[in-house]
Amino acid sequence: MTLDSKQILVFGVLTENSMGFQIAKSVQERGGDVIVVNAPGRPSSIMSRIVGRLPKPPVDCLSADITKDEDLAELATSVDKHWQHLDGLVHAVAFAPGDALGGNFLNTPFESVATAMHVSAYSLKSLTAHLLPLLEAADRASVVSLTFNATVAWPIYDWMGPVKASLEATNRYLARYLGERGIRVNAVDSGPITTMAGKGIPGFETLAEAWPEQAPLGWDTSDASPVADTVAFLLSDDARAMTGQVLHVDGGYSAVGA
Repeated sequence: MTLDSKQILVFGVLTENSMGFQIAKSVQERGGDVIVVNAPGRPSSIMSRIVGRLPKPPVDCLSADITKDEDLAELATSVDKHWQHLDGLVHAVAFAPGDALGGNFLNTPFESVATAMHVSAYSLKSLTAHLLPLLEAADRASVVSLTFNATVAWPIYDWMGPVKASLEATNRYLARYLGERGIRVNAVDSGPITTMAGKGIPGFETLAEAWPEQAPLGWDTSDASPVADTVAFLLSDDARAMTGQVLHVDGGYSAVGA
């Protein structure tokens, strides 16, 4: 599998442990070039140190609020200054207010649910739509997002469960509408990884501790590379006939019972 000369935008590079960083690293190791994007608020000096740990410098390091159309429009303009087409787009973004997690499901106000839905699900459509002209200009572009098995109700995950179910449905609808334009849209269902986002979920350790024992292949919650490498595969031409799918990369946990 190669990503030679592929031009990939990765939205969600926050720290070296973030899934976005690991995906950008995997893309570069396979010959691709990346533009990395993070949410506003991270000092440029910190981001410079973080992206400096990638195998090679990114083409650019940008920031944008994924919930604001004006920010996404400016992002598309910035990308267009570097590239005339976009081979791949990675959505590695998720957030929920604290009162939408940790066992508070019955008491979570709609405003918190709406925030989680906007940032973590609707934004996949928004980001893709704003970058659509660049994606259409490529040959067989690919859009990939990250999810967490939304077919069951997890303890402590609460409203992020319905939000991820919405993300997976959005993935399918984008695949339906963009297939005729030659754009593939897929998602990767990851087992629990110890990232900043994971640590932000109250009781995350309890959810994650069963994985290594129950997953048939085992699972290392500190190793994001299996997930990142699968995303790289979906960005490659090797996955050219796949769209609308959710690939489970969880050591087989989702395939077995208790």
